Amino acid sequence: MDGLRSCCEKEKQEKLLTMEDMLLWVLAVLLVLFCSVDVWYYLRVVALLVRAWWLSPVFDVTGEQTLGGRVLLHDIDLCHMNNARYLRECDFARISLYARNGVFKTMRALGATVVVAATTIRYRRPLCIGEAFELRSRIVTWDEKAFYLEQRFVSCKDGMVAAIMFCKQSVLRSSPDKILQHLCQRKVEVPEFPEELQHWINFMSASSQALKAESGVEEKKSE
Repeated sequence: MDGLRSCCEKEKQEKLLTMEDMLLWVLAVLLVLFCSVDVWYYLRVVALLVRAWWLSPVFDVTGEQTLGGRVLLHDIDLCHMNNARYLRECDFARISLYARNGVFKTMRALGATVVVAATTIRYRRPLCIGEAFELRSRIVTWDEKAFYLEQRFVSCKDGMVAAIMFCKQSVLRSSPDKILQHLCQRKVEVPEFPEELQHWINFMSASSQALKAESGVEEKKSE
């Protein structure tokens, strides 16, 4: 009887040791993941895609979409939102925008993708710890190579635009016109370029020409 009891206790101890080993391995894998990969970024992307799937689609491609947020402890720098966090939040808002208006699905069907080619952001006042805000995003217009978006951080406290950003997203392996024609099943008229956006585009063009001249690219082409 004592031998049977000791045998059962030994089996229980072995099972406990096995479970402890498995738990340690899981913790070790999680530690490696969190140290080497931005896990929270990918979890947030998945959450946004699930949210977009759950919500009703937005049929107006140029319509403004709103994503709510709040300044948390990991966002702050001297008690207000760190400037780099604004850009990160804009990334998430664009993913949500494209997922809900059908652009993301259409790009997958065409084998296309978009990359950020340029951004400019103006900080008007800080968003403080715990402050709620709305991130309002919309496609302003497009040309033969890229979409141009405007994204605004609007404080829920007083309605002030705390920051505003323009983003140029270049389309690879397709074009904005092809994407929108495939999505809307018709030719979509290109909206006019706002004056402030045109100034920014002109600046980028001038900067590009200056850098090419500096590196001698123009001279090599002429030869």
